[in-house]
Amino acid sequence: MRSHPSAFELAAPGTLADVLAMMAEERGAWMPVAGGTEVMVQFGAGRLAARRLISIQMLPELRGISITKDEVQIGAGCTYTDLRKNAMVCAEFPLLSAAAAWTGSIANQNRGTLGGNIVNASPAADSLPALLVYEAELILVSSRAEHRVPYNGFHTGYKKLLLQPDELIRTIVLPRRYSTWKSSAKKVGPRNAQAISKICMAALARVSGQVVEEFRVAFGSMAPVPMRMRGVEEVVTGRVIDDGVLRAARRALEAGVSPIDDIRSTRAYRVAVAGNLLVEFLRGLTQDRDRDVFR
Repeated sequence: MRSHPSAFELAAPGTLADVLAMMAEERGAWMPVAGGTEVMVQFGAGRLAARRLISIQMLPELRGISITKDEVQIGAGCTYTDLRKNAMVCAEFPLLSAAAAWTGSIANQNRGTLGGNIVNASPAADSLPALLVYEAELILVSSRAEHRVPYNGFHTGYKKLLLQPDELIRTIVLPRRYSTWKSSAKKVGPRNAQAISKICMAALARVSGQVVEEFRVAFGSMAPVPMRMRGVEEVVTGRVIDDGVLRAARRALEAGVSPIDDIRSTRAYRVAVAGNLLVEFLRGLTQDRDRDVFR
């Protein structure tokens, strides 16, 4: 059963301060909408529970990418197209620009936002593993206050967030320290475009000689939330990659994930392919030192 527009109310205050004031006055009454790519899917299917929507699409306070010596601040309203076309993001955060290029169609990339991807909280979201390994922080705002929180831990369960009913994500903050790290962005789906991930992986490593001095890896579609695999990282960090480390890393991955059987894939397939992607990246760290991103 399709939704009918007359059953919904849409407000567009025009400034961030006005949006936050309305959300504070009636906590939980308003659902913020930016690009609306996921909202319109729910609306079209008659599954959109929220009846009062508040537009944050063109708020200037949520747009733009600012760069300092130590960090880049990405407005939550920045689209995937903004990320793909930003030279600094492509150069220093290739995992994020790659994920932006995978997300939906060109039309979706023109409307869908990074903040919306976070708040939608899909375990299969393409951009979220990249944010985990880059150790992103979020700046949350309300009419009461503004504060930073680590992105890691922001998702507490399936579709559950550490976000109060009167809060918005204003900015995603990434530290600028990864330009010399090796990285890998991988997505597995039934086709090359407009496909929801069966598995997606983001991985980073800092290698000195034959030793992996720092290592980070995160997966989507492998648990109720996107997961950074700390157990795998502990097995790899400080080690020379050999067959024993590869076997131990795969075992740690299998022990740390909880994928499901669903319409897109099976648990067994996800575990096996995720292990293959992990091993491929780790093998390449010392075999091909000149490559930065393995795709």
